[in-house]
Amino acid sequence: MARHICPFWIGYLLSCPLRRFIHEPNLILGGLIEPGMTALDVGPGMGFFSLPMARMVGREGKVIALEVQEKMLKTLRRRAGKAGFGARLVPRICPQNSLGLEDFAGKVDFALAFAVVHELPNVPVFFKEISQALKPGGRCLVAEPRGHTSSKGFEQTLAEAEKAHLIQIERPRVCGCYAAVLQKAG
Repeated sequence: MARHICPFWIGYLLSCPLRRFIHEPNLILGGLIEPGMTALDVGPGMGFFSLPMARMVGREGKVIALEVQEKMLKTLRRRAGKAGFGARLVPRICPQNSLGLEDFAGKVDFALAFAVVHELPNVPVFFKEISQALKPGGRCLVAEPRGHTSSKGFEQTLAEAEKAHLIQIERPRVCGCYAAVLQKAG
């Protein structure tokens, strides 16, 4: 489903522990993820957010890591195993032109789309499929780097999300990003 794919080698930079000084997963996701939840990480790379999400959902929860690059997922699987989160992680290759989440329809409590929407060829389809995967009242955090999108572009992104019944409920501060928490209506 990707238009421009982040090269594999950048995954190492994005998963660098120093990144926590800018994007601390516990601060960004705190209050959005609880034990027992089913969470979705779209474009997880090597797991910068996926691994903390796996800790947050606990033993009874799961994290679906949806990636377009097998090399990224291979590294994420290895890292999840080392961290003891292998059983909570559901790594999946994203099919062309779809998220391929039909088996999770109405089962996802939280979705994360961090620095991924600007790479997608079909934003309306993306939000439609996220909305279908979320439970009623489920939430989605969308964060887009200011260097990859403009304020106007982010507002257009939110307008597409609203068409898919994902209503903006919060505008959290995320360093270097435009960000919004969306909630599935109904």
